[in-house]
Amino acid sequence: MSRVRFSNPAGVPAPAGFYSQAALVEGAGRRLLVSGQIGVAADGGVAEGGPAQIRQALANLGQVLAAHGMAPGQVVRVLVLLTDRALLADWRAARNDFFGDHAPTSTLMVVAGLADARFLVEVEAEAVD
Repeated sequence: MSRVRFSNPAGVPAPAGFYSQAALVEGAGRRLLVSGQIGVAADGGVAEGGPAQIRQALANLGQVLAAHGMAPGQVVRVLVLLTDRALLADWRAARNDFFGDHAPTSTLMVVAGLADARFLVEVEAEAVD
């Protein structure tokens, strides 16, 4: 099984939010790379509004993790794309609900747009066990 050690090393700025600067994965184990999850339900319906899309994207991420026998606590890295800076507080609240006390490494970008103009958020992740 892989061991993961999260750190905020001296010599780099402290995280500006609830995340870790690095995750060191050591040992044998599985590594799951999850494509960007968006606010679209399994039936193809697009969630209405940014907060709902954030919740749906995280629900989708949870489903992908579960399908591989993993859980949010095994995520070591997330990349978040938001199309509106105003969604930042909504993202942080939903992220905290999804991850609890777990703080994977994180990069967040505010972008001009995603693959479909209806999409307001995309969340990519990497998990290990």
